[in-house]
Amino acid sequence: MADQDDGVRFLRSFGRQLRILREAAGLSRAELGARLGYGEDQITSIELGRRIARPEAIDRADEVLNTGGLLGVMKEEVEQARYPAFFRDAARLEGDAVERCCYAVHVVDGLLQTEGYVRALLRMRRPVLAEETIEQRVAARLDRQKVLTKTPLPLFSFVLEESVLRRRLGGAAVLRDQLRQIVEVGRLRNVEVQVMPLDREDNAGVDGEFLLITRNGGQHVGYVEAQGRSVLVNRREETAALAARYGIIRAQALTPHESLAFIESLMGDL
Repeated sequence: MADQDDGVRFLRSFGRQLRILREAAGLSRAELGARLGYGEDQITSIELGRRIARPEAIDRADEVLNTGGLLGVMKEEVEQARYPAFFRDAARLEGDAVERCCYAVHVVDGLLQTEGYVRALLRMRRPVLAEETIEQRVAARLDRQKVLTKTPLPLFSFVLEESVLRRRLGGAAVLRDQLRQIVEVGRLRNVEVQVMPLDREDNAGVDGEFLLITRNGGQHVGYVEAQGRSVLVNRREETAALAARYGIIRAQALTPHESLAFIESLMGDL
């Protein structure tokens, strides 16, 4: 539980420092917000640790408040505080990836999730997460999805178990919106979505879900997560095994074209 709250505590501390510096400069929240491109309510949320300031807004705040770079030195920590501790290393790798492959067994991968689906998942967590933690993680997960369209375009491959697409987490309406988003993202030029049908008699992914990230230069890094714990796989022979396994999984799944048609058919059943 302590790890889950570390990011929240840091963001509250950052927000308190911003408030102190703003008041010392004689600016109201509305006045600071106008100079940073935020509304007064957004500045309030940042100062209370409920919202994460954009990196460029932090730099601008240093200029406006004449802090000598005091806020800017915390920019990377603010960025990483959005994520639970066990995912922070993977988030850094994901942001720099030239290719990212995901085999999903239990839930839709985070880069494909809708806001409603994210919020539903986080509300199911036990022990229960605080509301501000939920809102921060919803915002962080949605912000991660910018990597899908950044320049230069990375390559993305998702293989989703059919059961993931049928599980009505959050209700039928949430699932319908989620399936629609998967189809939309799957039509991007740099994205391929495939479905592993339940009736397959051979499935190389029986050991469970994983990510395989390719960094600039060709280095592979694997990522495995379960029950709030995670493992980064760096050894060459292990990442080579993951790459081979993922290739077999893709060959066993429906093609991207067949998969999108299948997902659309599921939408018609909801």
